[in-house]
Amino acid sequence: MVTGDMVTGARAPAAADARAAEARAVAETVTDPELPMLTLHELGVLRDVRVDPAGRVEVTITPTYTGCPAVQTMRDDLRARLAEAGFAQVEIRTVLRPPWTTDWISESGRRKLADAGIAPPGPAPRRTSGPIPLTLGPSRTVVRCPRCGSPDTDELSRFGPTACKSLRRCRACREPFEHFKEI
Repeated sequence: MVTGDMVTGARAPAAADARAAEARAVAETVTDPELPMLTLHELGVLRDVRVDPAGRVEVTITPTYTGCPAVQTMRDDLRARLAEAGFAQVEIRTVLRPPWTTDWISESGRRKLADAGIAPPGPAPRRTSGPIPLTLGPSRTVVRCPRCGSPDTDELSRFGPTACKSLRRCRACREPFEHFKEI
């Protein structure tokens, strides 16, 4: 015989799953403060969203850099957007392992970068464990111009308006542009 408690118990996981999906959907709409054309989800910074049985939301993020100055703004924006959606208790966890990599940027995120005039990153360099090799020479990365598609570009400055971008110039169309560096 099925009692009311059993039916309620059977429905509880479905309701919890729906609430977790809702929290994730809300968190996935939050944009990056430095790249407002991208969501934290598209950038690969949003790692996980969970809702416990008491309704508390736990969001896990991994910043693009350990010392990223935008982390507090990301946390505040996530907390505010979730509160607007009715999630009163929100905890934001920052995890640094595994470290963020540009390989985590989604295909839609890469398209949005290019549409905004920022050359998306290529594949991130593969590293083995142990010391990080130091290369003291010019970068040999081919970066296509996001405006005309030419591979004939020059790096003007290794560091742009944010640490994750460099400044480049296209020799074909002569336009300057930013490049999201491979990390």
